[in-house]
Amino acid sequence: MSAKARDRQGRWRCKTIGVRVSPEENAEIDALAALSGMSKQDYCIHRMLQRDVVVIGNPKVHKALKIQMEQLCQEFSKLCSVNDVSAEALHVLEYLTKLYKGLEY
Repeated sequence: MSAKARDRQGRWRCKTIGVRVSPEENAEIDALAALSGMSKQDYCIHRMLQRDVVVIGNPKVHKALKIQMEQLCQEFSKLCSVNDVSAEALHVLEYLTKLYKGLEY
């Protein structure tokens, strides 16, 4: 049996919440969590509790941004019109735009 562990704030995390999502929703949550630099669990907790997700730049976030931008470029290059864009792609694009506007160089 594994040892009990506390999170950074010293809390026991012994409760489990299960949520069913579609594969598309799961992919979108994965992308948004990766772009935030947080684990999927921490990202979901922050969003469910309506807390702000503060993105702190690091190599993990940079790699996620690069991957998402490459995927969006590929998807947009295949499109014939704006009506062909999926809602998930638009949501990720909106999130990326906010991230880029918030970056300080």
